[in-house]
Amino acid sequence: MLEDDIDDLYDNAPCGFLSTLLDGTIAKVNATLLDWLGHAREDVVGRRRFVDLLAVGSRLYHETHLAPLLRMQGQVSGIALELLTADGTPVPVLVTSTVKTGGDGEPRLIRTTVFDARERRAYEQELLSARHRADQDRARLRLLVTGLQRSLLPATLAVPPGMATAAHYHMASPDEVGGDFYDLFPLPGDRWAFFLGDVRGKGIGAAAVTAAARYTLRAAAVYDPDPTAVLANLNAVLFQEYRTQAHRHCTVIFGVLEKQGVGYRATIAAGGHPPALLSRANGATDYQLTEGGALIGIMAEPRLATRTVRLDPGDTLILYSDGLTEARTGPHGERFGDEALRDYVRNQGPTEAAAAVRALVELLATFEEVEDDVAVMALSVPGRHIPTPAGPHPRH
Repeated sequence: MLEDDIDDLYDNAPCGFLSTLLDGTIAKVNATLLDWLGHAREDVVGRRRFVDLLAVGSRLYHETHLAPLLRMQGQVSGIALELLTADGTPVPVLVTSTVKTGGDGEPRLIRTTVFDARERRAYEQELLSARHRADQDRARLRLLVTGLQRSLLPATLAVPPGMATAAHYHMASPDEVGGDFYDLFPLPGDRWAFFLGDVRGKGIGAAAVTAAARYTLRAAAVYDPDPTAVLANLNAVLFQEYRTQAHRHCTVIFGVLEKQGVGYRATIAAGGHPPALLSRANGATDYQLTEGGALIGIMAEPRLATRTVRLDPGDTLILYSDGLTEARTGPHGERFGDEALRDYVRNQGPTEAAAAVRALVELLATFEEVEDDVAVMALSVPGRHIPTPAGPHPRH
């Protein structure tokens, strides 16, 4: 009775069993495996080798890898193969084989256990399909994010007469819209307005505030170009939703350019934003600090003040968002910082807008991690050795 139970367990086990001679000839096989493959026992035992049951690719793998490993190690485990049914249908399986030795230690048989991997293969294929669909969705998302980000920036950066301009936007993540923005545009009376800002947060909410901030600044500048008045106007717009979940604040630096002889006079106001960096023709490089300068959208009446600087031939004014100075420079979380940025720009020597922006783009590539988006804009009055561009400078 016990022997009958053991025979039944072997023959009708939930996995396939077979034993082969050393040359691969099948000596014993259970009913489970025969049922999977649709073969009769008399057509297999003593008549066929194990490799005869394999698909072409698996047969090649068996001869070049599985059989040599079995001879060297005496066993192999979890090998993925494909068996063929009587009608030629492939059946994915996982195979574990062990060499059975006799009392004298010499190999006698090879015992193989076969596990049905059809459900696992179907599951793996479904995972691959799901991953492919996810990759396609992510690619579409990135296209949408990139398109939305570009729509929040000027297609080309204007160039006031006798100046050179350049800008660059670095996205920290291709999957999220950032809140940095900038622009440069003409005003009545041969004046030009420029600004660069950073809305708190990321995503669609930040993008909506970014769009509102950009167009509010442009409209306010036409009505009253005084930098403090422009920022006060933007502050009033953002502060309206101060006590709501939709509220967001931002930092902004806004300025007005007026032509004066061979150079320009720039009047600047900042609302919580990093100060502009001025690189002089003589190599001097310093931050242009403004007093007060509270975050825009936090207080009903923020304190704002202006600063006036002269831009002469060879001078370059650089505006940037804090993603640049807060970038990580090493594996231990070190931040780049304001002093390092000033020293880096100073070491570039007298330059012009495009070269200054190009140097900062190269700097970004050296950082360990740039966690936040970075916007950079440079305005310069070319010296005699630097030709004035003939038309608008495209955004980098």
